[in-house]
Amino acid sequence: MSSASRLSTRVLLVCAAIGVGTGILGGAAGWLTLVVLATAPWAYGLVLGSHVLPGIIAQQVVRRPWVALLTHVLAALVASAMAPQWTFRFLGTAVLFGGIQEGVAALTRYRVWATARFFVSAVIIGAVVAVAVWFAADIGALAPWAQVTYLVVGVVGPVAWTALGLAIGSGLRGAGVARGLSRR
Repeated sequence: MSSASRLSTRVLLVCAAIGVGTGILGGAAGWLTLVVLATAPWAYGLVLGSHVLPGIIAQQVVRRPWVALLTHVLAALVASAMAPQWTFRFLGTAVLFGGIQEGVAALTRYRVWATARFFVSAVIIGAVVAVAVWFAADIGALAPWAQVTYLVVGVVGPVAWTALGLAIGSGLRGAGVARGLSRR
């Protein structure tokens, strides 16, 4: 393993801290899922979109390979402690969302950290999840207005949470959390 790709103890600790904080939010989102799917399934994208936060914040702060996936898995483990009925879904979401975020970053060889890059991953995640949940939650059985709303919210949810994650990550960078961590 090259020295440029190794994750230092400091990077691991930053990822762990982000994972714990976002994992607590993820656990709460897990419990909220039951209420949303029972009362307003068209709004589920807002709840599920919150799961983009671990990778977005980690990549915005650390700007290194693998931090999104690592932080997502750590967040999933914390969320699983709070809502164990969703453990496999949390872990699956962590791998899917973290994988997409890592994949988009890898396309630029982890050299481009422009805001637009983060939103590309958010739109991809929103589209993939909107289609998957459409079938899993039988969104097609809803009224046409709810179907359209679901699709819009399904994509807008991860985008909105990405904007929040970028703001949090920028705040952490501004506070000096990233000093000495990123390659650029």
